[in-house]
Amino acid sequence: MIKRLFDLLVSCTLLLALSPIIVITAILVRFKLGMPIVFKQKRPGLHGMPFYVYKFRTMTDETDSLGNLLPDHIRLTAFGSFLRKYSLDELLQLINVIKGELSLVGPRPLLMEYLPLYTEEQAKRHQVRPGITGWAQINGRNAISWEDRFERDIWYVENQSLRLDLKILLLTVKKVVRSDGISSANHVTMPLFRGTTSNHEG
Repeated sequence: MIKRLFDLLVSCTLLLALSPIIVITAILVRFKLGMPIVFKQKRPGLHGMPFYVYKFRTMTDETDSLGNLLPDHIRLTAFGSFLRKYSLDELLQLINVIKGELSLVGPRPLLMEYLPLYTEEQAKRHQVRPGITGWAQINGRNAISWEDRFERDIWYVENQSLRLDLKILLLTVKKVVRSDGISSANHVTMPLFRGTTSNHEG
């Protein structure tokens, strides 16, 4: 209950304080990338229940001759990279927090198709509401392996507290300013998760 009240107070305050930046970002996205301005995607939330996460669009809709979307690194524009560098594309997720779908701090919500690939231990990340930022984001973000990322997520689930959330939020601001760990090797974000070795044994 305290965590939820904290989420509501901070997210409403930030949404009001950052509203000029949000409006300007929306106008620039419309001018530089066209419509739609908002990218939304179904993600698993608490206990794996699906919801739509909101972000500002950072990529074009360019396709190949067969109509398939081109790779992310081709569709990601310089302007989109700027939005990602300073996490401006994530600002709309404050709306998800207000709706109760996200928390300010928690394991980042990933793709729905990853759900059957998790080990029993990795699936524990869904025992708490997902977050805009988390322990993995201030300890490597997209520059660490999936296994390391999940280990950090589970550590947070087992050690969560309001004091830890405050620490993570403060360190997140530092990470955003320094633009640490935005990309992994050879990818603009993270490579697709294919499951751990133990998922495929036997």
